[in-house]
Amino acid sequence: MAGGVWGRAREAPVGALTLTALTEGIRARHGQPQGPPSTGPQPKSWEVKPEAEPQTQALTAPSEAEPGRGATIPEAGSEPCSPNSALEPAPEGPHQVPQSSWEEGVLADLELYTAACLEEAGFAGTQATALTLSSALEARGQRLEDQVHALVRGLLAQVPSLAEGRPWRAALRVLSALALEHARDVVCALLPRSLPPDRAAAELWRSLSRNQRVNGQVLVQLLWALKGASGPEPQALAATRALGEMLAVSGCVGATRGFYPHLLLALVTQLHKLARSPCSPDMPKIWVLSHRGPPHSHASCAVEALKALLTGDGGRMVVTCMEQAGGWRRLVGAHTHLEGVLLLASAMVAHADHHLRGLFADLLPRLRSADDPQRLTAMAFFTGLLQSRPTARLLREEVILERLLTWQGDPEPTVRWLGLLGLGHLALNRRKQVRHVSTLLPALLGALGEGDARLVGAALGALRRLLLRPRAPVRLLSAELGPRLPPLLDDTRDSIRASAVGLLGTLVRRGRGGLRLGLRGPLRKLVLQSLVPLLLRLHDPSRDAAESSEWTLARCDQAFCWGLLEEMVTVAHYDSPEALSHLCCRLVSRGSKVQRYPGHVPNFLSQTQGYLRSPQDPLRRAAAVLIGFLVHHASPGCVNQDLLDSLFQDLGRLQSDPEPAVAAAAHVSAQQVAMLARARGRPRGPRLLRLAPRPARPPPVFADSPFQRRSLAGRWGCSGPRRA
Repeated sequence: MAGGVWGRAREAPVGALTLTALTEGIRARHGQPQGPPSTGPQPKSWEVKPEAEPQTQALTAPSEAEPGRGATIPEAGSEPCSPNSALEPAPEGPHQVPQSSWEEGVLADLELYTAACLEEAGFAGTQATALTLSSALEARGQRLEDQVHALVRGLLAQVPSLAEGRPWRAALRVLSALALEHARDVVCALLPRSLPPDRAAAELWRSLSRNQRVNGQVLVQLLWALKGASGPEPQALAATRALGEMLAVSGCVGATRGFYPHLLLALVTQLHKLARSPCSPDMPKIWVLSHRGPPHSHASCAVEALKALLTGDGGRMVVTCMEQAGGWRRLVGAHTHLEGVLLLASAMVAHADHHLRGLFADLLPRLRSADDPQRLTAMAFFTGLLQSRPTARLLREEVILERLLTWQGDPEPTVRWLGLLGLGHLALNRRKQVRHVSTLLPALLGALGEGDARLVGAALGALRRLLLRPRAPVRLLSAELGPRLPPLLDDTRDSIRASAVGLLGTLVRRGRGGLRLGLRGPLRKLVLQSLVPLLLRLHDPSRDAAESSEWTLARCDQAFCWGLLEEMVTVAHYDSPEALSHLCCRLVSRGSKVQRYPGHVPNFLSQTQGYLRSPQDPLRRAAAVLIGFLVHHASPGCVNQDLLDSLFQDLGRLQSDPEPAVAAAAHVSAQQVAMLARARGRPRGPRLLRLAPRPARPPPVFADSPFQRRSLAGRWGCSGPRRA
């Protein structure tokens, strides 16, 4: 710069000794009583343009003053200036200067001089500058905060015009010297310039982050600024951006030792507040991961700060797991934030367990917070951390269980959902689940009747985890799930159907030993009651539900020793009438093991009939085809006439279905119903005549399905007619 404070400093460098002398002079003058007027020279007036801003005056160079006379602070050992001398005429000037104006001028001179001296002072000068500024500002008493703010504003005004090199480094030294003694005031002065983002403020935050002597103090002040706000207000938003700038500097995270859990929870809670707040029209709420450059929203800035905090502490795998699972996107979503918190807790349990104890301890008082975002975020973290057995043992198991069960009585579904997830994690602990299974089960079974899909899904998941533990209560669960589980197999929500089918498979897998011995009556009844839904759900449009049905049928085949695994897999993946015919033949014909339970064939037909009204085309066609094969292989005496009449009517209506494949399958199956009615010995209706002798019933022949590929025909040698 041609002029100004930095150019003047080159002409008259002042080192550490001069700065120390200035300090001693301030102390001497501030500590001694008032004396006679000083005959020393008065400070020369500064030439300031009328339109200059107040915050820039402190860093504006004098036009006429000499470097050695820029500040009228007496040297150590000289007679201090009396405050009364400012009221008498100055020897070198015609004007009278009040005492307060004189002191403010002296302070302004000192601020200017210390800033100018820093360029040549080096490290020792930096130390002396910190002492000088502190002494001067503390001498002002109640004006301390205002003076720090004024000096920081002056630095912000000068930073954009400074050249790289020594002038730039000198400005940063001034800021660091201030922050070393007055971190809170410096943070308060910088925060207003961080929203909207300011390049000069961002550079100053990063410079503070690189200084290991002050970065810890500054981070603590930013943490308090973030925690002190009741919502996404300007102070919290500015603190979030400042934290993002500081934590992005390599090595800064080490300064968070001692308050790392506080900072992490504060950032995650801030994300929750941002997700709940109305979206700013000029800033997108959801951050697109493909964006390059600086963050585009407050939420993305908080995410970047959180990533930097985790990465700087060795949690690179936590960041990677969150990216792969879509956790960052969930964290910034209004309806998915708590799911993101659960993913973050799971990732930290797996890859950053050294912070779990501190997090767990910090979470406990937040669980009763009156602030909803803080309380719900703490609940989600608490629930996720229960996956860590060492962490969960920090509290007595009775205390954890009591807290989770208390959440089940909360009127807010989200709280009940988190409680159910916590019960599921608690069930994974061997020692705890055995002792408290009688307490866990009522809460989990009661949640199966909830209307919220999150609650039902969490309960199903917790019950499945409970079954995976040793000494699981298979018999008790089989009896309790008998009336509750079948309706969930046909739930309209895809995730609930898939989870319910998977729970049934897990139950059969755990109880297969008793099933082979002829025991497990409630479980056997539940499986036979669910067999038709499982066969039809092989054609479920939901891939998860279809795969879960295939897995559960394989478990049933193994437990009941049906020997139909190949047929079931073929039906699941191909349009194979032969495989389905062979499967129905084994299940409902005479001599089949299933035939031991009377009345199951009408139940199979009644259950299949209900699927004829399904809104999904693949399920309607699959139901019509299954009815055709069940009727074909059924004995005439095991199906009553009323059921045949009802089937014939529904299949007749289905022949007008808008989907041609469904109408064609209904027509073929209706013919099978009519033939079975004739075989029973009396006509189904006035248009059907009794035929004697009874001819063999031909097997149904269905057209190719438009929903699956055709398989090889005749593989099981059962494509021909079967005699009853």
